[in-house]
Parts: sequence; C-alpha cells; structure tokens
Amino acid sequence: MKIRVVEYAGTIAAPGGEAPGDLPQVAFSGRSNVGKSSLINTLLRRTRKKIAHVSATPGKTQALNFFRVNDDFFLVDLPGYGYARVPQKMRDAWSELIEWYLGESGRVKGVVHLVDARHPPTKHDIRMVEYLSGLEVPTLIVLTKVDKLKTMERERSVPRAAEALGVEASQLLPFSSKTGEGRETLLEALDELLVEEEGA
Repeated sequence: MKIRVVEYAGTIAAPGGEAPGDLPQVAFSGRSNVGKSSLINTLLRRTRKKIAHVSATPGKTQALNFFRVNDDFFLVDLPGYGYARVPQKMRDAWSELIEWYLGESGRVKGVVHLVDARHPPTKHDIRMVEYLSGLEVPTLIVLTKVDKLKTMERERSVPRAAEALGVEASQLLPFSSKTGEGRETLLEALDELLVEEEGA
C-alpha cells in the first residue's frame, strides 16, 4: 500500500454517532502513552505535518477520530485507556464509546492494538485482546518502541507478550516510530485486510 492522500474526516464523540462515510474502517487502540499517535503519523508518513496529535499529556484523544486514507479506508484513532490521571467518569465514557464502536456499530473491519514492547502487557491489554477475540474482529498486535530495547530484551519481548495475551507470536509485529521499522509490514497487513473485505 502506498500512502497518497490522508485527511481528517470527522469525529464521533458519543455512542450512536454517524461515521463520515461508508469506507471500511480499521481501528487503532492502545493504552495511553503507548505511542499510538506517533505510530499513526509514521505509518501515514505525516511526521512533518502531523495528523494525529502527539501530546506530552497522555489521554488527549477523547473521541473516535477518523482519517480518510487514499479514499480507500478510514483509519480510526480510539481514545487511549488506563491513564490514571483522567477522571473516572471520563474513563467510563470512553469505555462506553469504545465498546459501542467495536461491538455494536458493525463497521469495524479490523483492529490494530498497540502494546509497549518495553513492558509486559497490562491487564487492560489482556482484557482488550480477549474482548476483540470474543467479537471475532481480525486483530493485529503491534509492539511499539522496540528501538528502545537492547537485543536480549527485544528477543524476550515477543514471546512474553504472546504468552500473556494468549496469541500466536505471528500475530505480533515489532514497530518503531523512530526508525520506521515495521511500517511496510503493517501497511501490507492493512492491504490484505482490505482486500479480504472487498472479496467478502
């Protein structure tokens, strides 16, 4: 997949909201400060003029943000979760929005779930992967920030995450927003997902 055109297309702030069009949707999820905005900008080659807002304060994404890519699909940036300094009421609202979107909107063709490679998957990560498995939504798990790991740490990170999440190691993709490692592989995976959707 070659990224030609990317534009912000709209936002859903509450359950039941209307998507900005009928294109297939691929959602990106992950814990706050996992590097989701950086990954999206690297993936879409928007490192100078950033599309997804990178903030020093995790928890900035408070709604479902839609980005139209090549007029082929919507990349949907979900609110980060697990950030303790966000009020519980707001976290509950985000959870309700995400669960409605993934489970009831009927529009999600796949999910890219991000896990920080430097740490074992959190209980939130495990719960999300179990939830997606129950929904039978195609899911690719991306291990972010692999450039920050030493060789031995990196070798341990994939089997450790696979065991904790109960998935095959082949479902895990190491990624670095700094070096671009994993970008082409992730784009190929998205391409395959969208081709399967066309053929469905």
